[in-house]
Amino acid sequence: MHVDESAIYKTLKSIFGFDGFKGDQEKIIRHLLSGGDAFVLMPTGGGKSLCYQLPALLMEGTAIVISPLIALMKNQVDAIRGFVDGQEGIACFLNSSLDRGQIQQVQRNLLSGRTKLLYVAPESLAKEETSDLLRQIKISFYAIDEAHCISEWGHDFRPEYRKIREMIDLIGRSPIIALTATATPKVQSDIQRNLGIQDAAVFKSSFNRPNLYYEIRDKVEPEKEIIKFINQNPGKSGIIYCLSRSKVESLAAQLELNGIKAAPYHAGLDAKLRAENQDRFLSEDIHVIVATIAFGMGIDKPDVRFVIHYDMPKSLEGYYQETGRAGRDGREGMCIAFYSYKDILKLEKFMQGKPIAEQEIGRHILAETVSYAESNCCRRKLLLNYFGEDYPQDNCCNCDNCLHPKAQFDGKEEMLLVLELVASLKEHFKAEHLANILVGERNAMVRSYKHDHLESFGAGKDHNVKFWGEVIHQAILLHFLHKDIESYGLISLEPAGQDFLDHPHSLMLTSQREFAEGVDDDEEDTPVPQGGGGGGDQVLLAMLKDLRRDMARKLGLQPWILFTDPALEDMSIMYPLTLKELAENCSGVGMGKASKYGSEFIKLIAKYVEENEIERPDSFRVKKAPKSDFRQYIIQSVDKGVDLEDIAAAKNLEMSELITELEAIVHSGIILKRLIKYVDDNFDEDEVADVCDYFREEADSDDLDAAVEAFPELDEDELRLIRLKFLCEVAN
Repeated sequence: MHVDESAIYKTLKSIFGFDGFKGDQEKIIRHLLSGGDAFVLMPTGGGKSLCYQLPALLMEGTAIVISPLIALMKNQVDAIRGFVDGQEGIACFLNSSLDRGQIQQVQRNLLSGRTKLLYVAPESLAKEETSDLLRQIKISFYAIDEAHCISEWGHDFRPEYRKIREMIDLIGRSPIIALTATATPKVQSDIQRNLGIQDAAVFKSSFNRPNLYYEIRDKVEPEKEIIKFINQNPGKSGIIYCLSRSKVESLAAQLELNGIKAAPYHAGLDAKLRAENQDRFLSEDIHVIVATIAFGMGIDKPDVRFVIHYDMPKSLEGYYQETGRAGRDGREGMCIAFYSYKDILKLEKFMQGKPIAEQEIGRHILAETVSYAESNCCRRKLLLNYFGEDYPQDNCCNCDNCLHPKAQFDGKEEMLLVLELVASLKEHFKAEHLANILVGERNAMVRSYKHDHLESFGAGKDHNVKFWGEVIHQAILLHFLHKDIESYGLISLEPAGQDFLDHPHSLMLTSQREFAEGVDDDEEDTPVPQGGGGGGDQVLLAMLKDLRRDMARKLGLQPWILFTDPALEDMSIMYPLTLKELAENCSGVGMGKASKYGSEFIKLIAKYVEENEIERPDSFRVKKAPKSDFRQYIIQSVDKGVDLEDIAAAKNLEMSELITELEAIVHSGIILKRLIKYVDDNFDEDEVADVCDYFREEADSDDLDAAVEAFPELDEDELRLIRLKFLCEVAN
């Protein structure tokens, strides 16, 4: 489709308020306008939405945007309607949240040709009535957002996403654009193959987010560390991710008790409360949301200033996407994760019972997370390498390892040992197996391959397995070794590694990171990362933010949909007094948005300028806790005598997760009498008596680790349940 050159830039400025494109946006848009398929890999904050929103407004027909979350659809529709004043039907969504009357209005908008963007969930797309409706209209193209959901190797796989191409063929083929912020080369290949767009033009943006600061902290008193960090960053919006629902609720309650405006968010909460908590965060009534990974994909809040991982996530893809929710406006974004290897062991335990191939994939992906957490190398370099991108600098100056580098040593001999071992083996093996050979670990696998007879066996016994794992990891970063993801992480020698074997030379490697057992309260505070706010009249800026919040609340919108922080900062510097000045010279503000929301801001600025006798710049320049319903359900179900297995299944929990919830309930002082009966009915009487006697007579506390050592024949979950019986009967 031919589009007039001036129309593209006119729409960019008049609708979206921008003077120019970022990165590959223009190439992607032109390719889509010409009718081609596209695969777009663009990190969070890179401007993916514009790549399909702008061409949808220019092309004949309606663009179908397939999106995974209802909240994400509403968010984007509100944003488009905010850009385009007076055209309510220009963007719509079709999902289960609509009533019959609303669905009929969407249908009328579609059939009349008013709608240029229709957001739809894959489940809705699969319905016969949806496909019947869409066959009646001209479809300009299909946009598949969050396309990593298609791949089984992706961090957020959704089976219904794999049927999208089938649905498209049923409705009628048009160009396809698949977009994602996170995809390894394997995931990308899987997405393209599943959608049948192997010949699509591929647009890859750099994964580097230079404004994000990355840090890993030892998981020692994490609650205390988090409260201290938030108090050092007052008024800033942040997300804290936890793996379990119980930790989400207890941490949110603890933050509230310490004077921090926070709320929980997880899939077990009542849908209404969950939506309320999200809206409170988006409208800035609260500053911190504590959540499971169920939160985040559905929000588009550009001014999240920190993302904290209370627990390390299951994959680096998940970690990258979650940290990517910080600093989407290109400003300050602090990403801090608390790491303990015990958490990794728990994640491995969750994999038990799954198919062997799935367990292998899961363990491999988890091993990458461990390598990242324990590494002394530049965090940015590690992340980019994981996504197949080289980071040329040795020091990014914006992560903990670069700002506080660990000691280095000449690792020539150590590297030679590793490379010689890999070169000597007929088959390929994983990093852990290679490390076991070097330290002289005579385990079953080493013996079965007779690797305890190798010359390299025990050659590195002066160091531990973690040390050799780190050397292997640095060899991969140097392209001396290759880790094959397709084969679950098997290691092979690269030409550069052979060259180092043939011509060895001095090679500086980073010393192994040692994770501390404790934290000194007097230790130096966290360094201030790069990125951060602009100047301007801070009094006026505060007034503008208050006005934005009040207006947003009345309109039922998120504050940034009215005007972003950079736009408000431009106002506080340039003092625009007309809608034209506002539209032409403030970042991200077009005439439509200025007309729709700008009048009150102009009035406030004019009054402020007059009262304070402000001299405006000669010319404008543009800058570039308590019990939740979820726990109440568990308490009531246990009291009714429902089996724990059935409660876990009803709430889609692993048994260990349910036990964590039960522990929180019991530790709050509630006695679950039916839980006592459950343990008595399902466990050996003598074992129960022995464990209870141990807690009553021998144990210094209810410490689980000590109990595991005392009763190695019982698994951890069994011990936890018996301990709960003891607490209910005696300790409470």
